[in-house]
Amino acid sequence: MKISTKGRYGLTIMMELARSFGEGPTSLKSIAERNQLSEHYLEQLIAPLRNAGLVKSIRGAYGGYILSREPELISAGEIIRVLEGPISPVDFTEEDDPAKRDLWMRIRDSIAQVLDSTTLNDLIHFNGENGQDNYMFYI
Repeated sequence: MKISTKGRYGLTIMMELARSFGEGPTSLKSIAERNQLSEHYLEQLIAPLRNAGLVKSIRGAYGGYILSREPELISAGEIIRVLEGPISPVDFTEEDDPAKRDLWMRIRDSIAQVLDSTTLNDLIHFNGENGQDNYMFYI
């Protein structure tokens, strides 16, 4: 499964909001500037995130966006599904060989498990370089 810029930039937005959780709203302009992204493109991505109930908009001169829930309660899987659709690395049919179909389903389920078990809190507290023990967990 290839994650497009929609999913990657959407995750960036959500991580930025997670970093400032509890400190008030964050503007898309500031997120765009910090990450050298198009503010216009981020505006297109925030709408489905808001419609899905993952973020709330705050109006006014010092407005912006906040997470609707704590960072440890929002998974990467939720965000990716909102922006990319269902997680499916291969479109398979009932005509596919049963062994291949089982393989595609196990791959899909493995990807979903990783995305669903990784929270925004995990992502913003990432601490590692070698692919093992990369997350610092806080209780």
